[in-house]
Amino acid sequence: MSGEIRRVGVVGLGAMGAGIAQLCVEAGVDTVGREVTAELGESARERIGHFLTRKVEKGQLEQGARDDAVARLSLTTDLEDLAGCDLVVEAIVEELAPKRELFAELDRICRPDAVLATNTSALSVTEIAAATARPERVVGMHFFNPAPLMPLVEIVRAELTADGPFEAAYAFGERIGKTPIRCNDTPGFVVNRVLIPLLNDCLRVLDEARVTPEDLDKGMVNGAGWPMGPCALVDLVGIDVHVHASEALWEKLREPRMAPPPRLVAMRNAGLLGRKTGRGFYSY
Repeated sequence: MSGEIRRVGVVGLGAMGAGIAQLCVEAGVDTVGREVTAELGESARERIGHFLTRKVEKGQLEQGARDDAVARLSLTTDLEDLAGCDLVVEAIVEELAPKRELFAELDRICRPDAVLATNTSALSVTEIAAATARPERVVGMHFFNPAPLMPLVEIVRAELTADGPFEAAYAFGERIGKTPIRCNDTPGFVVNRVLIPLLNDCLRVLDEARVTPEDLDKGMVNGAGWPMGPCALVDLVGIDVHVHASEALWEKLREPRMAPPPRLVAMRNAGLLGRKTGRGFYSY
């Protein structure tokens, strides 16, 4: 990796990708957002504009700075338009085959010194990198949802990642206002490796100790100093998202604590996904 990251590509402008693109344009970086249709791209641009307008209304951002940030985002449906990017962050569906296919394409399109990053939370960065001819320039940049608000980004070194791209990704994480940490390509990286079994343990206690979600949450907030109780946290993350991540960790590690509790799987199957559906452990 040579020189500063001046131009960033973001592939996939769903909740995570749009949040990452917002961070980049707010930090003064020209950003190319790629979606499969122009309509999806425009919808993401509107969401980003809306969130930045909210910051203006709260006095956190000047109107001129907001307009400049939105102007830094260009949209495309063509991967070839990412050819000039110094860093490309992938934020597409959390499945290995589409990610590998995309990285093989990016490897062909992008300059040899460009850094290619995946925002995967549960898949192997090494397996994604293996689809490229230059796996040494592939890293993980695991942002947490919602990306503009959550301070952490895990910078993940795959088996063949070179020092240059790894440190460039770390420095870029700092530049866009995040708190990066360095970690290796192990299942769940750092936070999910700790948090998912911990939340699963908490949720099993609901049934084993016959306690209500309200009392479990009050206990962990007031007795363990958690900023939010486990039931409220899983409702916020999305019960389907938590179950998906749990299943991925269970598949790789076969540790019983990693497997999602039956109660959560039943809630997922019933469509009780937490805040986004209005009902989970609580009603919203």
